[in-house]
Amino acid sequence: MEDESAKEDFEALEDIEDIDSGDDDGGMDEVSESGAPGGETKSLDLILDIPLTVTVELGRSKMLINDLLQLGQGSVIELTKLVGEPLEVLVNQKLVARGEVVVVNEKFGVRLTDIVSPMERVQSLS
Repeated sequence: MEDESAKEDFEALEDIEDIDSGDDDGGMDEVSESGAPGGETKSLDLILDIPLTVTVELGRSKMLINDLLQLGQGSVIELTKLVGEPLEVLVNQKLVARGEVVVVNEKFGVRLTDIVSPMERVQSLS
């Protein structure tokens, strides 16, 4: 159900891009070569305030409830990923990028190293 609405949203965005790609700019501001908009674009204004959940996945593990209850401070959980493997960046539980851990001002962050193409993202919906 959620995937169907996401597909409809994506198709609507494609329609907007088709309209924007014509010779007549339809009163829309053009985007500069750097990718920064020259001004506010009406088509993007509709989606700028939509909240998204961004998750960075370090790895996964399956555990029995008994093992979970045995965990305490200092316990170590083995994950499926190896040290140095790229982290997965998920937006609303969909893979959009991969990256690596960085530390900035004593806080963890993620440096994006690979962005999943829009076509791959659409294929992951089906």
